[in-house]
Amino acid sequence: MPTSSVTSDTSNKNITAPIAKKIPHKMEIHNHHRVDNYYWMRDDQRSDEAVLKHLNDENNYADAMLAEQKSLQESLFEELKARIVKDDNTVPEKDGKYWYHSEINGEQEYSNYYRSTSFTGENKTLLLDVNDRAKDHEFYDLGDLSISPNDQLMTISEDIDSRRIYTIYFKDLNKSSDSDDPYLPDTLIETEGQIVWANDNKTVFYVKKDLETLLGTQVYRHKLGSPQSDDVLVYEEDDYSFYMSLDKSRDDSQIYICLHATESTHYLALSADEPDGEFDELFPYQEQHEYHADKMGEHFYIVTNFQAKNFKLMKAAISQVHDINNWQEVIPHRKDVLLEGIELFQNFTVVTEREHGQIRFIVHTTQGENAGHQYPLSFDDPCYFACLGDNPEPKSTTARLYYSSLTTPGSLFEFDLATGERKLLKQQKVLGDFTKEDYQSERLFITARDGTEVPVSIVYRSDTFQKDGSNPLLQYGYGAYGITIDPDFSSQTLSLLDRGFVYVIAHVRGSEMLGREWYETGKMAHKQNTFNDFIDVTKALVEQGYGAKDKIFASGGSAGGLLMGAVVNQAPELYLGIGAHVPFLDVLTTMLDESIPLTTNEYNEWGNPNEAQAYQSILAYSPIDNISAQHYPHILVTTGLHDSQVQYFEPMKWVAKMREFKTDDNLLLFKTDMEAGHGGASGRFKSLKEKALEMSFFISLLPK
Repeated sequence: MPTSSVTSDTSNKNITAPIAKKIPHKMEIHNHHRVDNYYWMRDDQRSDEAVLKHLNDENNYADAMLAEQKSLQESLFEELKARIVKDDNTVPEKDGKYWYHSEINGEQEYSNYYRSTSFTGENKTLLLDVNDRAKDHEFYDLGDLSISPNDQLMTISEDIDSRRIYTIYFKDLNKSSDSDDPYLPDTLIETEGQIVWANDNKTVFYVKKDLETLLGTQVYRHKLGSPQSDDVLVYEEDDYSFYMSLDKSRDDSQIYICLHATESTHYLALSADEPDGEFDELFPYQEQHEYHADKMGEHFYIVTNFQAKNFKLMKAAISQVHDINNWQEVIPHRKDVLLEGIELFQNFTVVTEREHGQIRFIVHTTQGENAGHQYPLSFDDPCYFACLGDNPEPKSTTARLYYSSLTTPGSLFEFDLATGERKLLKQQKVLGDFTKEDYQSERLFITARDGTEVPVSIVYRSDTFQKDGSNPLLQYGYGAYGITIDPDFSSQTLSLLDRGFVYVIAHVRGSEMLGREWYETGKMAHKQNTFNDFIDVTKALVEQGYGAKDKIFASGGSAGGLLMGAVVNQAPELYLGIGAHVPFLDVLTTMLDESIPLTTNEYNEWGNPNEAQAYQSILAYSPIDNISAQHYPHILVTTGLHDSQVQYFEPMKWVAKMREFKTDDNLLLFKTDMEAGHGGASGRFKSLKEKALEMSFFISLLPK
């Protein structure tokens, strides 16, 4: 590897990396034997002294090895922080009688929430002081905030442990004086954090968490004024391959229990006017039928993959929704267009589609003299991210859309649905000397080893970029669950671009960037395509002069951390430095252990290794199982002790085994936030420290 300005593991004789003890743990299945010497690191209670000591030793070692970077970290943090507008607010949105918005000021970490009787802020009332709620906690996450149909009550859900286990509180919005406690005695613990109100303003539904699997498995009905112990269990799901959530129809007439597995969906419905009734299935369950259903007036609208891989839009009268054979086609299936979703208005439907990797929006007029007319909403950049904003009023004739690109800060537009005319309501301010014209973005298609064209989004600073193979390059990837990482603006990335970096998003298989087929060819037995795509993109960008072969970096988190783990096993020579954050690295062991949260939900993503063929597929790439005696890049690994998605012990074990096998003197650093979970540190400024840490790590590795 090239000489860098960072002290290597052996150059400082007074600092040695923590070496973990080895306690062999034998595992056997399908006549295959494995030995995990670091299985002892798993402690579900997070209280084992040996485990905590080793994590603290790793933290201390990382701090010592990064001591020379401390000033750079701090200057980067201040640089990132300086771009953020201290006093900011959201654009008010109307929901019922009131206009709602949030504000954040000065050094505050969290937004506070308000409502008014007009867009201009008349009769402004503070609904929730989040900074006050968070002040006594190292970690704080406001999960959900909802208002009762009569606008008199508000629920908030809070997680103070970073385990995504929420407690729900109820606030009487008529009590505003300091002498009155506005919070009701009602408190709901161990929930998913989501509340749906019935139309009687006194009944709510919520999902209870299983504290072992951390899955939502039960739906309860709560009546205001009664203890949680009296709540009624209205539905329980025994199949742990489903995630459970709640929803309310667009016209507020129905409450839904939504069950989502990787490849299947099931809805149960209840009249919001009859909360004491029973939930019934919207229509019969079918395996591998994925859909999203919503209701407006006398019809249901269903975005469905039934005989439509890339989804189509169907419509059904209330009396006919139970029989799929009676549904009417509204938008047919198209081979090259992915139908991602719809937003229903009384006179319009806004359809979100994706073609050739790019999002677009089509407005369909559904009522009036122009019924049947349709047109696209247009944007300008070569590659961008856009999504529907909050549009709580179905009677509205305008729709809000959020727009961003690699060079355009986040922008909120309002479109007139009848004419398509757009108005910019707000654009994210970037303090400092940012000028959009100083930066250039591109969309490329790079041919992978099997001939597949992989989309790639690129951004760089125009006055420092030379397509001569001299620039440092950071490549980001994810590639799982059908989640598409669209190219949007990051003021943080400017700190790298201004230092000559090229920033790249490789839209590898496993997402839905190019439709459902793109996802299906990047999961389970086809997972190797994800890794091949990422590696082949790196090679091509070097060959085409976008980056210097000795200045290539890569980063990914969660399933993207798995991507990093596989890539450094398979092509370590390509990268100078790697950032792996809350990484999923021990795939085989985790997927064989149903006691670990979320395992059973993941079978249709990674495969069920209790089946021999899936076991072999996972074994072939599982990062921890494929560590070998070879040179690896410089690696920075971060995690949270309380992570509920990817347990802390996965990267902990991976780092310990990597130290055992790697044959180089490059840095291998492991930082654990002892307070945080999967989302990292909470608050708008605290999270910047994590970003500054990775940036300084990469910058300091550059050859002098």
